[in-house]
Amino acid sequence: MTTNILKQVAGIDIAQKELVVTLGKMDEQTDIELFAYKTFPNNVKGFKSLTEWVSKVGVTHVQCRFVMEATGVYHESLAYFLFDSGYEVSILLPNKISNYVKTLDIKTITDKTASQAIARFGLERKLDLWKKPLKVFKDMRQLTRERGQLIVERTILKNQLHAEQAEAMPNYSSINRVNERIALLDKQEKAILVELATIIKQEKKLADQVKNITSIPGVGKITAVIVLAETNGFELIRNKKQLVSYAGLDIKEKLSGTSVKGKPKISKKGNKHLRHAMHLPALSAIQHNERFKAIFVRLVSKHGIKMKAAVAIHRKLLELIYIIWKTNKPFDKNYMQTTIPFDQQPGETN
Repeated sequence: MTTNILKQVAGIDIAQKELVVTLGKMDEQTDIELFAYKTFPNNVKGFKSLTEWVSKVGVTHVQCRFVMEATGVYHESLAYFLFDSGYEVSILLPNKISNYVKTLDIKTITDKTASQAIARFGLERKLDLWKKPLKVFKDMRQLTRERGQLIVERTILKNQLHAEQAEAMPNYSSINRVNERIALLDKQEKAILVELATIIKQEKKLADQVKNITSIPGVGKITAVIVLAETNGFELIRNKKQLVSYAGLDIKEKLSGTSVKGKPKISKKGNKHLRHAMHLPALSAIQHNERFKAIFVRLVSKHGIKMKAAVAIHRKLLELIYIIWKTNKPFDKNYMQTTIPFDQQPGETN
């Protein structure tokens, strides 16, 4: 007796140079079978080989859904290729798979077991179809990341300049060259900011959203642009908890019995650019906004951990940006008084 195949999924674990793929199917009895496995290079030639392989060994009368994690930028070329070629694509936030793997009886995590977990997850769950993000967000991300690199380089040069100027017998020709490089970086940063401003000005809806977001205390235009760029306009985000985890701003504590063992830390298993973008706005909000300052002081007095209190402000600012983007309304100072307490961890209840 033959059974009908309801779903077919290619689960793809993506590295910088390699795609590890597991092909699976689900029948009408909801039984899952992972029936094929292969690796491909992470380039256009590998993408074509992947689709040819799926067509050859897969179930011919059932469309295959390609499921992958959002792994930095390494998944993007494949996702764009598949989308432009007319295939169904679903992209998962990394925390979804890591949490799912914990529910499986997997002793050792390898590239193969990771691809199997992704395939199984895609077969078991009803996933949203991924759509290629608007070009404006991709352009913004490239520019904001370039600016971030310039700032890092400039900080190194300024530290070098300070050290050389402090020497007993400084070399002034070296100092002049460092100053010239700093001036060049300043000029390049200004050019990037002008280009970003031009992009935003050309997109009225985006310009209105940025204006709404910057109504939040401590949040400036560059922060708003970075958040929107790094989330592709919150394309993969469905709720605040997911956003916090994507940014790596969730708190991790080592527990033993009823005691906390070790200093609480943010997970940092997320988008570092998004996380870094919230640092200065959080400090500004704590220093200059009475509401945020009072919450910070209350949290520090409660558990004595400044980092944990500061991260709570990081989280709330990021959540506010998300809410404002979704509602298309400017910041309401009464909003914070009607939502969950700042010292409550994502996913917790009173």
